[in-house]
Amino acid sequence: MTSGSTGSTSPWFVRPPSADHAARIFCFPFSGAGASAFSAWPAVLDDIEVCPVQFPGRENRLAHPHYGTYENLAADLVPALVPLLDRPFAFFAHCAGALPAFETVVRLTDLGLPGPDCLFVSGQPAPHDASRDPMLTMSEPELRAEVESFIRSRGIEPRPDMIDLGLAVLLRDHAAAGAYRRAEPVAVRCPVVVLHWRDDPGVSLDDLAAWRRYSDAVDIRVVDGGHYDFMDAPEELLKLLTSWR
Repeated sequence: MTSGSTGSTSPWFVRPPSADHAARIFCFPFSGAGASAFSAWPAVLDDIEVCPVQFPGRENRLAHPHYGTYENLAADLVPALVPLLDRPFAFFAHCAGALPAFETVVRLTDLGLPGPDCLFVSGQPAPHDASRDPMLTMSEPELRAEVESFIRSRGIEPRPDMIDLGLAVLLRDHAAAGAYRRAEPVAVRCPVVVLHWRDDPGVSLDDLAAWRRYSDAVDIRVVDGGHYDFMDAPEELLKLLTSWR
Protein backbone atom coordinates (compact mmCIF):
# COMPACT_ATOMS: atom_id res chain seq x y z
CA MET A 1 0.00 0.00 0.00
CA THR A 2 1.36 3.35 -1.01
CA SER A 3 1.86 5.77 1.86
CA GLY A 4 0.35 9.22 1.98
CA SER A 5 -2.46 11.07 0.20
CA THR A 6 -4.35 9.54 -2.72
CA GLY A 7 -3.92 12.73 -4.76
CA SER A 8 -5.33 16.22 -5.10
CA THR A 9 -8.17 17.23 -2.85
CA SER A 10 -11.64 16.75 -4.31
CA PRO A 11 -14.22 19.37 -3.31
CA TRP A 12 -16.30 16.46 -2.02
CA PHE A 13 -13.86 15.88 0.86
CA VAL A 14 -12.57 18.35 3.41
CA ARG A 15 -9.17 16.69 3.45
CA PRO A 16 -7.41 14.44 0.94
CA PRO A 17 -8.23 10.80 1.71
CA SER A 18 -5.15 8.87 2.76
CA ALA A 19 -3.75 5.64 1.35
CA ASP A 20 -2.40 4.67 4.78
CA HIS A 21 -5.43 2.89 6.23
CA ALA A 22 -7.03 -0.48 5.60
CA ALA A 23 -10.60 0.80 5.14
CA ARG A 24 -12.72 3.94 4.85
CA ILE A 25 -16.06 5.14 6.17
CA PHE A 26 -17.74 7.90 4.17
CA CYS A 27 -19.98 10.13 6.31
CA PHE A 28 -23.08 11.92 4.96
CA PRO A 29 -24.43 14.93 6.91
CA PHE A 30 -28.05 15.81 7.61
CA SER A 31 -30.18 18.50 5.91
CA GLY A 32 -28.81 22.00 6.41
CA ALA A 33 -25.42 20.69 7.55
CA GLY A 34 -22.04 20.01 6.02
CA ALA A 35 -18.94 17.97 6.67
CA SER A 36 -18.27 19.94 9.86
CA ALA A 37 -20.99 17.81 11.49
CA PHE A 38 -18.19 15.25 11.86
CA SER A 39 -15.46 17.63 13.02
CA ALA A 40 -15.42 16.10 16.53
CA TRP A 41 -14.90 12.60 15.14
CA PRO A 42 -11.43 11.10 15.13
CA ALA A 43 -9.77 10.99 11.71
CA VAL A 44 -9.16 7.25 12.07
CA LEU A 45 -11.08 4.49 13.88
CA ASP A 46 -9.13 1.26 14.29
CA ASP A 47 -7.42 1.79 10.92
CA ILE A 48 -10.69 2.89 9.29
CA GLU A 49 -10.27 6.37 7.84
CA VAL A 50 -13.19 8.73 8.51
CA CYS A 51 -14.05 10.61 5.29
CA PRO A 52 -16.77 13.25 5.79
CA VAL A 53 -18.55 14.08 2.53
CA GLN A 54 -19.02 17.76 1.73
CA PHE A 55 -22.20 18.43 -0.22
CA PRO A 56 -22.18 21.44 -2.57
CA GLY A 57 -23.89 24.66 -1.49
CA ARG A 58 -22.58 24.92 2.09
CA GLU A 59 -19.49 25.68 4.19
CA ASN A 60 -16.39 25.72 1.96
CA ARG A 61 -18.63 24.83 -1.03
CA LEU A 62 -21.13 27.62 -0.48
CA ALA A 63 -20.47 29.04 -3.96
CA HIS A 64 -21.05 25.68 -5.65
CA PRO A 65 -24.51 25.13 -7.18
CA HIS A 66 -26.89 23.17 -4.97
CA TYR A 67 -27.37 19.55 -6.00
CA GLY A 68 -31.12 19.94 -6.48
CA THR A 69 -32.17 16.32 -5.93
CA TYR A 70 -30.76 13.36 -4.05
CA GLU A 71 -30.45 11.46 -7.32
CA ASN A 72 -28.34 14.29 -8.76
CA LEU A 73 -26.24 14.32 -5.60
CA ALA A 74 -25.54 10.60 -5.90
CA ALA A 75 -24.71 10.90 -9.60
CA ASP A 76 -22.27 13.75 -8.98
CA LEU A 77 -20.65 12.09 -5.96
CA VAL A 78 -19.92 8.71 -7.55
CA PRO A 79 -17.07 9.89 -9.84
CA ALA A 80 -15.30 11.38 -6.79
CA LEU A 81 -15.75 8.10 -4.92
CA VAL A 82 -14.49 5.79 -7.67
CA PRO A 83 -10.74 6.30 -7.00
CA LEU A 84 -11.36 5.60 -3.30
CA LEU A 85 -13.17 2.27 -3.67
CA ASP A 86 -9.89 0.35 -3.75
CA ARG A 87 -10.33 -1.03 -0.23
CA PRO A 88 -13.22 -2.01 2.07
CA PHE A 89 -15.55 0.87 2.86
CA ALA A 90 -18.79 1.72 4.64
CA PHE A 91 -21.27 4.58 4.57
CA PHE A 92 -22.58 6.38 7.66
CA ALA A 93 -25.46 8.80 7.19
CA HIS A 94 -27.52 10.75 9.69
CA CYS A 95 -31.16 11.78 9.33
CA ALA A 96 -32.04 12.89 5.78
CA GLY A 97 -28.42 12.29 4.75
CA ALA A 98 -29.37 8.60 4.71
CA LEU A 99 -31.44 9.18 1.57
CA PRO A 100 -28.63 10.38 -0.76
CA ALA A 101 -26.38 7.77 0.87
CA PHE A 102 -28.87 5.08 -0.08
CA GLU A 103 -29.21 6.51 -3.60
CA THR A 104 -25.41 6.43 -3.90
CA VAL A 105 -25.40 2.73 -3.00
CA VAL A 106 -28.05 2.10 -5.66
CA ARG A 107 -26.09 4.05 -8.26
CA LEU A 108 -22.84 2.22 -7.50
CA THR A 109 -24.68 -1.06 -8.01
CA ASP A 110 -26.30 0.10 -11.25
CA LEU A 111 -22.87 1.06 -12.61
CA GLY A 112 -21.31 -2.26 -11.61
CA LEU A 113 -18.99 -0.55 -9.12
CA PRO A 114 -18.06 -1.84 -5.67
CA GLY A 115 -20.65 -1.14 -3.00
CA PRO A 116 -20.14 -0.53 0.71
CA ASP A 117 -19.53 -3.40 3.08
CA CYS A 118 -22.08 -1.80 5.42
CA LEU A 119 -24.60 1.04 5.31
CA PHE A 120 -25.18 2.75 8.68
CA VAL A 121 -28.32 4.88 8.83
CA SER A 122 -28.95 7.02 11.89
CA GLY A 123 -32.29 8.45 12.97
CA GLN A 124 -33.97 8.30 9.56
CA PRO A 125 -37.03 6.34 8.40
CA ALA A 126 -36.73 4.20 5.26
CA PRO A 127 -36.68 5.89 1.83
CA HIS A 128 -40.24 4.98 0.85
CA ASP A 129 -41.46 6.62 4.08
CA ALA A 130 -39.38 9.79 3.68
CA SER A 131 -42.28 11.92 2.50
CA ARG A 132 -43.95 11.46 5.91
CA ASP A 133 -41.22 13.49 7.64
CA PRO A 134 -43.05 16.08 9.80
CA MET A 135 -40.28 18.58 9.06
CA LEU A 136 -41.49 18.75 5.45
CA THR A 137 -44.68 20.46 6.64
CA MET A 138 -42.83 23.18 8.57
CA SER A 139 -43.10 26.82 7.49
CA GLU A 140 -40.08 29.03 6.87
CA PRO A 141 -40.43 30.74 10.29
CA GLU A 142 -40.57 27.31 11.93
CA LEU A 143 -37.46 26.22 10.03
CA ARG A 144 -35.70 29.43 11.10
CA ALA A 145 -36.53 28.58 14.70
CA GLU A 146 -35.10 25.08 14.14
CA VAL A 147 -31.85 26.56 12.84
CA GLU A 148 -31.58 28.91 15.83
CA SER A 149 -32.35 26.11 18.28
CA PHE A 150 -29.75 23.83 16.70
CA ILE A 151 -27.03 26.50 16.82
CA ARG A 152 -27.80 27.17 20.49
CA SER A 153 -27.72 23.42 21.22
CA ARG A 154 -24.10 23.42 20.05
CA GLY A 155 -23.23 26.04 22.66
CA ILE A 156 -23.10 28.97 20.21
CA GLU A 157 -24.99 32.23 20.53
CA PRO A 158 -26.39 32.68 17.02
CA ARG A 159 -26.02 35.99 15.19
CA PRO A 160 -28.79 36.96 12.73
CA ASP A 161 -26.48 36.51 9.74
CA MET A 162 -25.56 33.04 10.99
CA ILE A 163 -29.23 32.10 11.18
CA ASP A 164 -29.90 33.60 7.73
CA LEU A 165 -27.10 31.56 6.16
CA GLY A 166 -28.12 28.36 7.95
CA LEU A 167 -31.72 28.86 6.86
CA ALA A 168 -30.73 29.45 3.24
CA VAL A 169 -28.87 26.12 3.16
CA LEU A 170 -31.67 24.32 4.98
CA LEU A 171 -34.37 25.64 2.63
CA ARG A 172 -32.56 24.28 -0.43
CA ASP A 173 -31.94 20.93 1.28
CA HIS A 174 -35.54 20.94 2.50
CA ALA A 175 -36.75 21.35 -1.10
CA ALA A 176 -34.65 18.34 -2.16
CA ALA A 177 -36.11 16.30 0.68
CA GLY A 178 -39.63 17.32 -0.31
CA ALA A 179 -39.03 16.32 -3.93
CA TYR A 180 -37.67 12.88 -3.06
CA ARG A 181 -39.93 9.93 -3.88
CA ARG A 182 -39.13 6.25 -3.80
CA ALA A 183 -42.43 4.43 -3.94
CA GLU A 184 -41.13 0.92 -3.27
CA PRO A 185 -38.16 -0.46 -1.34
CA VAL A 186 -35.10 -1.52 -3.31
CA ALA A 187 -32.89 -4.11 -1.67
CA VAL A 188 -29.16 -3.45 -1.42
CA ARG A 189 -26.53 -6.17 -1.27
CA CYS A 190 -24.81 -4.90 1.88
CA PRO A 191 -25.88 -5.20 5.52
CA VAL A 192 -27.76 -2.20 6.87
CA VAL A 193 -27.29 -1.10 10.49
CA VAL A 194 -30.08 1.21 11.61
CA LEU A 195 -29.42 3.38 14.66
CA HIS A 196 -32.21 4.62 16.91
CA TRP A 197 -31.24 7.31 19.40
CA ARG A 198 -32.97 6.54 22.67
CA ASP A 199 -33.75 10.19 23.49
CA ASP A 200 -34.83 11.23 19.99
CA PRO A 201 -38.52 12.21 20.23
CA GLY A 202 -38.88 12.73 16.50
CA VAL A 203 -38.07 9.20 15.35
CA SER A 204 -39.44 6.02 16.92
CA LEU A 205 -38.31 2.43 16.63
CA ASP A 206 -41.49 1.74 14.66
CA ASP A 207 -40.50 4.48 12.20
CA LEU A 208 -37.25 2.65 11.50
CA ALA A 209 -38.60 -0.88 11.15
CA ALA A 210 -39.30 -0.56 7.42
CA TRP A 211 -35.55 -0.56 6.71
CA ARG A 212 -35.85 -4.35 7.08
CA ARG A 213 -37.22 -4.37 3.54
CA TYR A 214 -33.98 -2.94 2.14
CA SER A 215 -31.55 -5.75 2.87
CA ASP A 216 -31.45 -9.40 3.87
CA ALA A 217 -29.22 -8.32 6.76
CA VAL A 218 -30.71 -5.44 8.77
CA ASP A 219 -29.72 -4.80 12.37
CA ILE A 220 -31.66 -2.15 14.31
CA ARG A 221 -29.66 -0.92 17.28
CA VAL A 222 -30.70 1.43 20.09
CA VAL A 223 -27.97 3.81 21.25
CA ASP A 224 -27.95 6.30 24.10
CA GLY A 225 -28.39 9.97 23.27
CA GLY A 226 -30.50 12.43 21.33
CA HIS A 227 -30.90 13.21 17.66
CA TYR A 228 -27.72 15.25 17.25
CA ASP A 229 -25.49 13.44 19.75
CA PHE A 230 -23.76 11.54 16.95
CA MET A 231 -21.82 14.77 16.33
CA ASP A 232 -19.98 14.33 19.63
CA ALA A 233 -18.64 10.91 18.58
CA PRO A 234 -19.93 8.93 21.59
CA GLU A 235 -17.91 5.81 22.33
CA GLU A 236 -20.92 3.51 21.88
CA LEU A 237 -21.39 4.81 18.33
CA LEU A 238 -17.73 4.58 17.42
CA LYS A 239 -17.61 0.94 18.54
CA LEU A 240 -20.55 0.16 16.27
CA LEU A 241 -18.87 1.90 13.34
CA THR A 242 -15.91 -0.46 13.55
CA SER A 243 -18.03 -3.61 13.88
CA TRP A 244 -18.21 -4.28 10.12
CA ARG A 245 -14.46 -4.89 9.82
